[in-house]
Amino acid sequence: MTATILVTGGTGTLGRHVVPLLVNAGAKLRLLSRKTHESADGIEYVTGDLLTGAGVAAAVDGVEVVLHLAGGPKGDDVATQHLVDAAARAGVRHLVFISVIAADKIPLGYYKNKTAAERIVAASGVPWTILRAAQFHDLALTVLRTLAKLPVIPIPRGVRFQPVDSRDVAARLVELTLAEPAGLVPNLAGPKVYEFGDVVRDYLRASGKRRLLIPVRWPGKTGKLYRAGANLTFDNTQQGRRTWEEFLAERQG
Repeated sequence: MTATILVTGGTGTLGRHVVPLLVNAGAKLRLLSRKTHESADGIEYVTGDLLTGAGVAAAVDGVEVVLHLAGGPKGDDVATQHLVDAAARAGVRHLVFISVIAADKIPLGYYKNKTAAERIVAASGVPWTILRAAQFHDLALTVLRTLAKLPVIPIPRGVRFQPVDSRDVAARLVELTLAEPAGLVPNLAGPKVYEFGDVVRDYLRASGKRRLLIPVRWPGKTGKLYRAGANLTFDNTQQGRRTWEEFLAERQG
């Protein structure tokens, strides 16, 4: 009998790539959502709220594998605690969690919440796998579209990124979900490292916009860590295939 896989965040950026891949692999899926959806195409939808815990126990009932993709700027630790508590009680045999590279190094709230969520998963008693990935091309594009609304764009000096395509992350997560628990696996980053200013210029050229770019210094500990490349990863890393240039060409035409 095929094990049921519960996916959180199945309707998000990453989930929209993951779900079809799991369906094509023959997986039996249950998707947790705060909104009500009609079950279709072999996918069962259940309603629940990870931040309050409402409906989570019912969502994991009878599930053997959980793929936890849901996340946001706040509350990842709270949501993850509710999920792993229910998973432990339900006897889930494998919990897969997506985190971010340098979660334990960058002193920003998002990273701190991811680190806390990782620790919750590791201490849950449920066999687990955690994949840390770089920032998605999709996020970079969203940030650049916002910055391009400004007449002048600040460019932090010495800041580099190694963005990864969400489709590459989805493919790796499907592999991990269908495999045995593996603990903290090698990071997944994009195939190239970019200066932040170059990424901005790429977007402006592709969108036909012209903006004044002003170099600035990112102050404090966070700026120092980014200039030192703490957000980059080269050892114990797998690389995605699609570059930022390829992604931008697809999106901007």
